[in-house]
Amino acid sequence: MGLPAGWVTATPGLTRNAQLTALGNGVIPQQATAALHALLTEPPPALSTALDPAPATTIPCAESSS
Repeated sequence: MGLPAGWVTATPGLTRNAQLTALGNGVIPQQATAALHALLTEPPPALSTALDPAPATTIPCAESSS
């Protein structure tokens, strides 16, 4: 899982259930790294559109007749 040997299993005081829970949660940082890499390398079209700066628009002002 990308962890050094004994990272969880050599931790004193952890039950087998706690070790399995810790190992199950341990994959999250690797998944997050892969997801961010994929998004930053080639973002999906919807995200690319959302990240593009909107063109500047001008809003006409109503002229006052005083």
